[in-house]
Amino acid sequence: MTVTIRDVAKKANVGIATVSRVLNDNPAVSPSTREKVLKAIEDLDYTPNPTAQRLSLGRTHTISVILPFLTIPSFVERLRGVQHAMADCGLDCEYDLVLYGADTSERIDYLFSILPRKSRTDGILILSLRPDEIQVQRMLQSDVPIILVDVTYPKFSSVYVDNFKGGMMATQYLLGLGHHKIAFLSDYLKNVFRFSAMKDRFDGYCQALKDAGIEFNPAYHRQVPHDREQAREVAKEWLAGEHRPTAIFASSDMQAIGALFAARELGLRVPEDLSIIGFDDIRDAELVGLTTIRQPLFESGYTGAMMLLDRLRTGNKETKTVLQEIELVERKTTAPIS
Repeated sequence: MTVTIRDVAKKANVGIATVSRVLNDNPAVSPSTREKVLKAIEDLDYTPNPTAQRLSLGRTHTISVILPFLTIPSFVERLRGVQHAMADCGLDCEYDLVLYGADTSERIDYLFSILPRKSRTDGILILSLRPDEIQVQRMLQSDVPIILVDVTYPKFSSVYVDNFKGGMMATQYLLGLGHHKIAFLSDYLKNVFRFSAMKDRFDGYCQALKDAGIEFNPAYHRQVPHDREQAREVAKEWLAGEHRPTAIFASSDMQAIGALFAARELGLRVPEDLSIIGFDDIRDAELVGLTTIRQPLFESGYTGAMMLLDRLRTGNKETKTVLQEIELVERKTTAPIS
């Protein structure tokens, strides 16, 4: 039979609240009463429920991470950063990391509604998901610290990169190599996750074309899920067509690698016949020699987690934004047009 806190209180002839104070090392208990309660705990071999103990202190000792995809490489890299931050905060950290996948709009709304409560978590990291106005108001009514990573919102602290600048940077690089027929392969610009990154990269691509006096060609823009195989199929359609592009800018390395596989299937040489550039600089990008726009994936997760841990430690509610740098990494999949 399980021994409860009520059994301890009865044996020590004290109230349940007194037992709780002893378990939480509250100084407002006399030495004699404390000794009596500890003796009852020992005699009954009572083991406190850790969850109940945490809640009695108004803390759960957990940090929650809400993200749309658990297996996509860019998110895995951000999570590695979060994990390292938790490890670097030392033995005093005492937080468990809980991951919540959000793959539908209903799931997103559910998590954004129930998690910002002191009884559920001590702090929240939201990766790449932008809350809407209604969700923001709900979150602001709670006292749970929230940090955004890869998205921004004025009322929350955040870590992000300038994706518009990245879109321009990739396109201007291809233009500088002499390419004018530049296709843009992206995730769906309108999606349930309210990703702003892909739309910003697309806008940067369009602006770079406009600045170069090149009219945007809708036939050179395709939207597919964040998936290598579907990107490969779209790229094959482009490359087998009469007006194939001379360069492809993919809004993620996963899609860029799909385009690279498509070119190889069709017997096209990369970069002699086709230049390809991606975005992210995931680990596979280096393995295949992909030219890409590097964003600090690991560092963004690490910085976001450290910001959250610092707020939990200090209670400082000042809103802080961190703009991280991006850079062009030139490898073997791009070359001047011949």
